[in-house]
Amino acid sequence: MVTVTTAARLHFGFQNLALANERLYGGVGVALDEPLLVLDAQPADEIDCDDGEAKSYVRRAVATLGVEGARVSVRERLPRHVGFGSGTQLALAAAVAVARAYDREVQPRSLAPELGRGGRSGVGVAAFESGGFVVDGGHPTERFTSEPPANGDWTVPPVIARHELPDDWRFVLVVPDAEPGASGAEEDRHMRQAVERADPGIADDVAATLTRTLLPAAAEGDHRQFGTAAARIGRLNGAWYADEQGGVYRPPAGRIVERLAQQPTIAGAGQSSWGPAVWGLTTRGDVEAARTGVEMALSDLSVDADVLVASPRNVGATVEDGPTLG
Repeated sequence: MVTVTTAARLHFGFQNLALANERLYGGVGVALDEPLLVLDAQPADEIDCDDGEAKSYVRRAVATLGVEGARVSVRERLPRHVGFGSGTQLALAAAVAVARAYDREVQPRSLAPELGRGGRSGVGVAAFESGGFVVDGGHPTERFTSEPPANGDWTVPPVIARHELPDDWRFVLVVPDAEPGASGAEEDRHMRQAVERADPGIADDVAATLTRTLLPAAAEGDHRQFGTAAARIGRLNGAWYADEQGGVYRPPAGRIVERLAQQPTIAGAGQSSWGPAVWGLTTRGDVEAARTGVEMALSDLSVDADVLVASPRNVGATVEDGPTLG
């Protein structure tokens, strides 16, 4: 039996959504050490999987690898469609686990397009590969217009910058009890409409923030500058999505972000991907005060939410071999 363990990621936003610029998308995000996805796989005569979403990826993996079947069990899973990148992590974990169960070595980056993952952002694939803070290079705009290529007819965007983040950084994560974020066909529609209307000037502001503040802060381990810059990139992206999600942030994320940003122990706050998950950056020494402040803010706002604390994850997914189960 093979066990694959991976974890959530935050997506701060894209570098460009405007068709007027040479490259489209270009994801910016960071791998976390919590919450976890843990998945077991072993060879079988047919496909046997206890998780409906994972089963579709197992089926694709079996077909791609040309093997007979697999027995797959999801022991721990990520919250779905809240901004943690659950789909990409599940797809890659399932495919890698099936491959390793048959003693096959595979490259997640090469498999991702066949699984329908990594089409816009490469952050989730890069987080699975090696963790850390990641910036990807996006796609040439002539290849990825508002109507992307057919499923699988792409390569995952290249990683153009990666930094390991300090062990004492902590992300306070708020997952409000709200409708799931956009995914699948709905996400495709929202992205298409956002791209068709995107102001190219916003990309210039994102680029300046990324190169002058966020990347230097990651390299120097300056959590205050990092949090401030990541939050700004999120707000700029929100201007592109405002018509699609009902504002710069998707309700109720906006109210939560505003209150987190007021906390003296939190250096920057924002929405991850389509939300509704919200992040706030602090340090190990301030995390308890930050968490208390967040919980008090949620009480004041009358918002029901789960509050989690995660460290940066500076390694990729782990694969372990264990005894075969009957």
